[in-house]
Amino acid sequence: QVQLVESGGGLVQAGGSLRLSCAASGYIFRINAMGWYRQAPGKQRELVAGIRSDGTTNYTDSAKGRFTISRDNAKNTVYLQMNSLKPEDTAVYYCQMVVVTTTTLPRIAPSTYWGQGTQVTVSS
Repeated sequence: QVQLVESGGGLVQAGGSLRLSCAASGYIFRINAMGWYRQAPGKQRELVAGIRSDGTTNYTDSAKGRFTISRDNAKNTVYLQMNSLKPEDTAVYYCQMVVVTTTTLPRIAPSTYWGQGTQVTVSS
């Protein structure tokens, strides 16, 4: 019903920057929360940053001051600007969206959708 497509990952040197994008398409009525998660090898997936429909944001401590999450509601897209990247930021990054689809209307029934993941590798 809803597809999320990510882009923007890659290889960058420590101290560099990357911008991730995630665009949603499908039977979208409204997108509530959007977020970025990451999973490093051998570790659990963790929340990096989130943004609510009112624009309120939250970040994991390691991302504060370096990463910025934003959203474009007209494009159903969420972004993650990552600056001052460190080797420990290396992971697969996944976007997540909580979406109300048109297929459930008039019942409002949000569902969670995930992107396919994009690799971010930071070399030292």
